[in-house]
Amino acid sequence: MEYVVISFLCLAILLYFLLGGADFGAGIIELFTSSKNRSKTRKTMYHAIGPVWEANHMWLIITVVILFVAFPKIYSTMSVYLHIPLVIMLIGIIARGTAFVFRHYDAVKDDMQWLYNRIFKYSSFITPLFLGIIAGSVLSGQIDTEATTFVDAYVFSWLNWFSIAVGLFTVALCGFLASIYLIGESKADEDKKRFIKKAEFMNIAAVVCGAFVFMAAKLDNVPLIDWVFQNNIGLTAVCLASLSLVVLWYLLLKGKTKVLRILAGFQVTMILLAISYAHFPNFIRLKNGDKISLFESMAPVKTIDSLGLGLLLGSLLILPFLGYLFYKFQQKEE
Repeated sequence: MEYVVISFLCLAILLYFLLGGADFGAGIIELFTSSKNRSKTRKTMYHAIGPVWEANHMWLIITVVILFVAFPKIYSTMSVYLHIPLVIMLIGIIARGTAFVFRHYDAVKDDMQWLYNRIFKYSSFITPLFLGIIAGSVLSGQIDTEATTFVDAYVFSWLNWFSIAVGLFTVALCGFLASIYLIGESKADEDKKRFIKKAEFMNIAAVVCGAFVFMAAKLDNVPLIDWVFQNNIGLTAVCLASLSLVVLWYLLLKGKTKVLRILAGFQVTMILLAISYAHFPNFIRLKNGDKISLFESMAPVKTIDSLGLGLLLGSLLILPFLGYLFYKFQQKEE
């Protein structure tokens, strides 16, 4: 059952990034949209994410539950040493969701709409930024469990060049995913052209931020180049990600938008695979050189068996209905 639990953990992280990340990206797109086009962007965005936006946080909840139950050492280490970015990320999720509800479902459009709009846009940027910072921090090797000061233990564990670079890269990828997804939701050619331009902008931003990640890795002594390019899986994943991007833009120029979402999701999946494969099953790198492994930090066998069984049974009940929910609300309006 240990591989079942780990598989569900990896799947939940991936789906939260692909689906929840695209939701965050919709707010990022709105943040970088001119005032005259924001109402059109919001209308398209509501149709795309409005009915299912809250369901995407299910993957984050599953991730937290799996870490808490199956990998308590990893959960406690992150909760203690990364509590500042975690709290900021959670506040961003709550603020974003609250603002989305008040500005979209509120029957009375009062003078507070300007505030809801700003909270939604800025929290859509801040939340994936700190999500990426957390992801970068567990790989950066800056978490110091032997620190004797507050700053060394709880600030510099995440406030470093590599973590910030990964955070910005995450923001760019979320914006790119959202712009690609929204192209397929646009009915007017003008709207499609506008989202294509946003996709181009976010694609360039992702490339620039990706280069920044590698430079920051060099500065902070993170062996990212070795992880990505010195094993066959990582190298293959990078090649497939690059190839899928070329195919994506070729189809986009040809006006074929049906498979763009699949290609964008595949590209991001390959990027995550290239980064994570080489140091698996290690989950956290510590400043003293130690690593916290998924297998070595695993809960007792009975706990893992019960959790694995619960995840399998739960997936049989939840996934078909979730798929049906996405299917129904992604159908075009007549």
